[in-house]
Amino acid sequence: MLYQVYDFSHLMAAPMRAMAGLTKAMFQNPLMPETGYARAMAAGAELLERTTRRYAKPKWMLDTTEINGQKVPVTVKTVMQKPFCNLLRFERKTTNNDPKVLIVAPMSGHHATLLRGTVQAMLPEHDVYITDWIDARLVPRSAGKFDLEDNVSYIMDFIRAISSTDGGPDVHVMAVCQPAVPVLCAVSLMAQMKDPCQARSMTLMGGPIDTRRAQTQVTKLGKDKPLSWFERTVISTVPMYYPGASRRIYPGFVQLSGFMSMNMDRHVGEHMRLFHHLVKGDGSSAESHRKFYDEYLSVMDITAEFYLQTVERVFQEHALPEGTFRWKNMTVDPSAIEQTALLTIEGELDDISAPGQTIAAHDLCKGLKPSQKEHHLIKEVGHYGIFNGRRWRTEIQPLVKAFIRNHESEVRTAKKAV
Repeated sequence: MLYQVYDFSHLMAAPMRAMAGLTKAMFQNPLMPETGYARAMAAGAELLERTTRRYAKPKWMLDTTEINGQKVPVTVKTVMQKPFCNLLRFERKTTNNDPKVLIVAPMSGHHATLLRGTVQAMLPEHDVYITDWIDARLVPRSAGKFDLEDNVSYIMDFIRAISSTDGGPDVHVMAVCQPAVPVLCAVSLMAQMKDPCQARSMTLMGGPIDTRRAQTQVTKLGKDKPLSWFERTVISTVPMYYPGASRRIYPGFVQLSGFMSMNMDRHVGEHMRLFHHLVKGDGSSAESHRKFYDEYLSVMDITAEFYLQTVERVFQEHALPEGTFRWKNMTVDPSAIEQTALLTIEGELDDISAPGQTIAAHDLCKGLKPSQKEHHLIKEVGHYGIFNGRRWRTEIQPLVKAFIRNHESEVRTAKKAV
């Protein structure tokens, strides 16, 4: 009944939202004298409306990029469709033969558009693809299940789909947060299979490769509670009025509540600042707040089997670092990786995947040479700042670009030699 209660509470707040909208419109009417009182009333009404509404999936809004000082059109195209994910390509109108990069977005409650800033910074110098995961409440039960092993399978399929027809290793894969584990599994399995489409490099950013290395509220919860507690407490069933009716899911609003509670003081403070910006008439600061929270508060549901398997294997069994992670009939072995270079990035202030968790991948990838491994700990940066914002654009993305270019040149040199 969790989902029904959530939907009912949202429905019950509809008259209040409507009244807030009318109040805002009235006090912002050009015929209304612009006074401090009017701005305060309009600001309060907007705050009430925003804190009680549901946020739709945002649009990408990446219509152009800049290449060599020239503005270039960008078209978002779906290049592969699967029941639980669409593979998107940000097609640029350019003849540049830039490195192909597959960005694997997290399946942790938010839409892939949360990585808009990540994509935007990569576009000028990369041929960018991204996994656009589909809200589980919109996937009919007839589409079947989707668990962590299926997640790994999807990533392998996407890498193969992007690879050149000649089978050369020309794809670079980047995992942001949660998908660090399935990406490392996918790359490992492709190495074990001696797949000709193995990625040229993988970048793991703030991911839970070995959660024993550093404890956070997230890892503590996953470790302290039995799996039955999660199944009983946070798993719900999609109501009959959605396409995914009767599918068992982990609701996005539950995940969002967990994230918000970790930094509640900061989020309350941000909303109070929005009120003051509106009262002062600071439209620029208010719009920045709207853009961030329109994205952050837009959530999607995850299948129950994916969520529970992730909790069990990643946070409780530590299956990948323990060498017990199974995919179908195979044990995942990261030491088999020899062709795919490894870059790991951690944020000093990351309170979700704390420093130590991601760098653990270096110990697992024993088949790589020191020249194929690189790690960066970014000072005074939290989880979100690793892949978005000023530090990402000015400091972290250039590191990723240099790493990709370095290993892209290696494979091109090897191809010429052949």
